[in-house]
Amino acid sequence: MSWFKREDNEIVNDSEKTVRTEGLWIRCPDCGKILFKAELEANQRVCWHCGHHFRIDARTRIENLLEPGYELVDLELRSTDPLNFTDLKPYKRRLAEAQTKTGLNDAIVNAIGQLGPHSVVMSVMEYAFIGGSMGAVVGETIARAVDRSLATRHPLIIVAASGGARMMEGIASLMQLAKISAGLARMDDAKIPYISVMTDPTTGGVTASFAMLGDLNIAEPGALIGFAGPRVIEQTIRQKLPEGFQRSEFLLEHGFLDAIVPRKEMKDYLSQTLSWMGA
Repeated sequence: MSWFKREDNEIVNDSEKTVRTEGLWIRCPDCGKILFKAELEANQRVCWHCGHHFRIDARTRIENLLEPGYELVDLELRSTDPLNFTDLKPYKRRLAEAQTKTGLNDAIVNAIGQLGPHSVVMSVMEYAFIGGSMGAVVGETIARAVDRSLATRHPLIIVAASGGARMMEGIASLMQLAKISAGLARMDDAKIPYISVMTDPTTGGVTASFAMLGDLNIAEPGALIGFAGPRVIEQTIRQKLPEGFQRSEFLLEHGFLDAIVPRKEMKDYLSQTLSWMGA
């Protein structure tokens, strides 16, 4: 079309041109600074102004901790809907949406590989998958990691990020707490190291079971760790909780954690600890 036949609103002057930047920046919830997302990813999603630890996905966490050449295992397991459960939407639809969103079959990823010079078995939870809730598949996947650790005598590392048991699976979900705890007791009898790493958030039945059963229990800075969340507790006791209640620093101060380890130091810390354990 000739320029003189164009409508005025089809012509854009240089002064009217805009550059779309949606999704390129994110505000730190602690210090309020605006962060360039690409730089945040390169910094392992840790704010370089205040040290706030943003949540990261399971696969990225494995990449951060294990040497190249690691293998993802037990990926074939998929949740079913044993109770034909429906709340605001059918459980089957929730599963399908979470699988599309995360690219995972459930809220857990198992890996075997090298952490520094050490051969390890690792289970990492995915909070973006229905709040990292633990159903039958998560329980079975962790149980397989325990069995693999027992068979190879390689140390086990579980990185928790969970809202607790998955209510849509009822008693089948709650059974996983005892199932995993029993497996970890076998590891203790066999003198095979188990390190529990708690990240934001680690709550509910996960905290009440395997997350607190490590030979070493460590956490990232600022992680919410507890059974019921602070809002539920405040509503129950009708009192305001202390500042920082249920955060990892509070738990360390009160003897529930062995250490708080920043994300960028986690790999070296775990490697050194495994050396001390004789792994």
